[in-house]
Amino acid sequence: MSSKMFPILEYVALLSVILFQLEPRIADSNNTVMKCIDEEREALLTFKQSLVDEYGVLSSWGKDNDKRDCCKWRGVRCSNKTGHVKVLNLRRSDDENSRGTVLKGTISPALLKLHDLRHLDLSNNHFGGSPLPEFIGSLSRLRYLNLSCGTSLLKVPRPFQYLSGLVYLHLENSNLFSLGSLHWLSHFSSLRHLDLSYINLTKSSDWFQVVAKLRSLKTLVLHSCALPPINPSSIWHFNLSTSIETLDLSDNNLPSSSVYPWLFNLSRNIQYLNLGFNSLQGSIPEAFQLMVSLRFLYLTSNELEGEIPKFFGKMCSLNRLCLPYNKLSGDLSEMIQNLSGGCTMNSLEGVCLEGNDITGPLPDLGGFSSLKILVLGENRLNGTIDKSLSQLLKLESLSLGRNSFTGVISETFFSNMSHLQMLYLNDNSLTLKLSHDWVPPFQLKSLSLASCKMGPHFPKWLQTQNQLISLDVSNNGISDAVPDWFWDLSIELVFLNLSNNQIRGKLPDLSFLRYDDIVIDVSSNHFCGPIPPLPSNSTFLNLSKNKFSRSITFLCSIIKNTWNFFDLSSNLLSGGLPDCWLNFDSLSILNLANNSFSGKIPDSMGFLHNIQTLSLHSNRLTGELPSSLKNCSQLRVLDLRKNALYGEIPTWIGGSLQNLIVLSLKSNNFHGNIPFQLCHLAFIRVLDLSLNNISGKIPKCFNNFSAMTREKSSNPIIGLADKIWIFPRYVYRYSYLDNVLLTWKGSEHEYKSTLGLVKCLDLSSNKLHGAIPEEIMDLVGLIALNLSRNHLTGPITPNIGQLNSLDFLDLSRNQFSRSIPSSLSQLNGLSVLDLSSNNLSGKIPLGTQLQSFNASVYAGNPELCGLPLPNKCPDEESTPLPGRNDGANTLEDEDDQFMTLGFYVGLILGFFVGFWGVCGTLMLNRSWRHGYYNFLTGMKDWLYVTAALNIAKLQKFRN
Repeated sequence: MSSKMFPILEYVALLSVILFQLEPRIADSNNTVMKCIDEEREALLTFKQSLVDEYGVLSSWGKDNDKRDCCKWRGVRCSNKTGHVKVLNLRRSDDENSRGTVLKGTISPALLKLHDLRHLDLSNNHFGGSPLPEFIGSLSRLRYLNLSCGTSLLKVPRPFQYLSGLVYLHLENSNLFSLGSLHWLSHFSSLRHLDLSYINLTKSSDWFQVVAKLRSLKTLVLHSCALPPINPSSIWHFNLSTSIETLDLSDNNLPSSSVYPWLFNLSRNIQYLNLGFNSLQGSIPEAFQLMVSLRFLYLTSNELEGEIPKFFGKMCSLNRLCLPYNKLSGDLSEMIQNLSGGCTMNSLEGVCLEGNDITGPLPDLGGFSSLKILVLGENRLNGTIDKSLSQLLKLESLSLGRNSFTGVISETFFSNMSHLQMLYLNDNSLTLKLSHDWVPPFQLKSLSLASCKMGPHFPKWLQTQNQLISLDVSNNGISDAVPDWFWDLSIELVFLNLSNNQIRGKLPDLSFLRYDDIVIDVSSNHFCGPIPPLPSNSTFLNLSKNKFSRSITFLCSIIKNTWNFFDLSSNLLSGGLPDCWLNFDSLSILNLANNSFSGKIPDSMGFLHNIQTLSLHSNRLTGELPSSLKNCSQLRVLDLRKNALYGEIPTWIGGSLQNLIVLSLKSNNFHGNIPFQLCHLAFIRVLDLSLNNISGKIPKCFNNFSAMTREKSSNPIIGLADKIWIFPRYVYRYSYLDNVLLTWKGSEHEYKSTLGLVKCLDLSSNKLHGAIPEEIMDLVGLIALNLSRNHLTGPITPNIGQLNSLDFLDLSRNQFSRSIPSSLSQLNGLSVLDLSSNNLSGKIPLGTQLQSFNASVYAGNPELCGLPLPNKCPDEESTPLPGRNDGANTLEDEDDQFMTLGFYVGLILGFFVGFWGVCGTLMLNRSWRHGYYNFLTGMKDWLYVTAALNIAKLQKFRN
């Protein structure tokens, strides 16, 4: 559902009712009734034959004697004077969003025989992207046309100019085909309602001039049309009709300069205004107060700043104020005070300030007696939830989630909320104390109590809520079994989240869930037994981190499905992977990791053409990688680690899977060389080939890993981050973050929310030989480089200091020789280093970084010397001197006497006095500060090393 929200739908419904009332109606049974004309009845039956009506939506249309009067068929209305069909309305309402109400197929030209057709509405059905029929333009008597039904608007039919009498035109089209000039609209001088939402108007530079000429226009909806900015010169020559009452330009990325100048010229009559999802910046203009008739204002997801202006409190018609997901700030109490300073307090029914930076406690809202909607989620509100909310007797929607509220919510808080339909208290530090036999006064349709304290028992009061379509009781501390009555009432559920509890027992058959696009998350519980039948019409299924067992061969009984996300990871599943993945083409994320699956990866996985994440790690899979996987060209994450796969690394990985960001083949039995074709993986950020039997040299072309050559990453998350799930009037978020286990600092760590920032090359524990290619030093974005446990030789390149993003470097257990390059000491961010068990020699370069590591990181290199190793380098050793018993005073004895504890205390005090004396001045002069920075850094390192060596010498002689 688009962001136009329900006010537009209410307005459209109202207009539709008005138009229906203008049409002649069928007379009562006591009066003369004209039956439908035979030719038109046959035309309707021909039209029906072109449709796919799987669930009998048009079951009333038939040839039987009692069904011959087409004027009595569903959606058909005739004139009681002539018998001609005047109305054909097969619109699927938003409340009918079930799989049993959708019509599919094509639109038959048989409709041309409905010579007096005035009203045609096929909206909210799915006609498979078939082109908009040319013949529609020949229905010259049409006054109402709504074809937002999944047709493809490749071009506007040429005869559209014959529809000059149209009053209502709705061509909303989710297929985003592009239109050029909108000059064809100029013929519709009587047009009062125009909706072209989701039609790409990027090339329609004349859109403003055209719609400005439609003087009868009252409703203009151009949602998500990629509108080009308005030419400033056009603003003065073409003014939109001042009769416009409803204006929706949302989701067009329009800047403030392209909207505000002409918007306020038509402000007197406008009642509904939606400018959400654009690029409006700065504070909210005071010119909005000129809109004296304004009832609904939506400025969602812009870049508006500052506080809510006081003038909103004086807009007497304002019914709904929605400003979510901006940069608004300030104290909530002051904002509410601004709104309560005038007549708005009596008219306001909805306030939505979600996703801003609003602070403070929840103020007294008892004075807003008309308030039905209060949405304050995702701010920085704190304190307890004010009891004045229980005085809002008309409240239907309450959303306070994702704040910092604390305290206890009891059933008395809800005692007066008999109209409540939506309740979001999620992600606060709240405790719900509700008695076991509590009967709420409301019937909820949407409920989110995620991360509230509510366990250990499953809430029995939910048994009274038989209208729920979305429910989130995740992370509630529930350690109970789900009672049978819950599954009986959940048939209407579209969104169900029980995750992160300790719920036990078995899942029932879930295939009975009847709606489309179902989201189910029962992950991180103790569900056990075999996986039950699942709904084929779901979008998101997460059953991970439970105790489900046995095989998943049941998947092959699902012939048609709409799955986008399927996660069965971290269970007790076994057996082979089913070989029927050609039935799951819509999958974008498939995670079967951390189970006990065995056998080969089936060839049919190559039919997952839309797959982006395929995670099969930590199983018992064997065999070679099937070549069919090269068809999965959308793959971004391929994680096959910890299996028993073998063979050479296929060359087609680099040739066909060029969108890969993460490739992990760790802990398998791959052998042979690293194919140079892997160098085509320009987006790769994590390449883990460790713990295999790979031989040969490291390819020089690894510098083609473009993502690793950049130090910064734009997105830390890989996966579905806060995906928006929308059901009429209700919004939920669900997410899936791709994750990878990396060996880091001696142990494995899971990277999830920051995976997109990790850039890792791990080739450890193989049989690689030769030198490190100089080209690897171009990968300046690398966070981790692990080449340990191979047979690599040669010196460590002096250019290793270029890898200034490194946090982890392991070159241990190889055959590297010569000295440690001094540039290594420049890697100031290095927290893990291991150079042990090589043939390195010479002095460890001086610098606080390399001396700060434990001596073990240099062990196994007999010819290395210098701190932190105990063996000194030749230039640090002194000439042997006679013992102290011979009474001779030597220069070294004098040095020893001079280097007392007081000397070092004075040395340190002198350093800090001098250092801060100079730095205190330099802090006031930027150019001096930069000039002395390098000098002071070098001096600090020299003093540290010198002091350390002299202290060691002093202790040696005193012993």
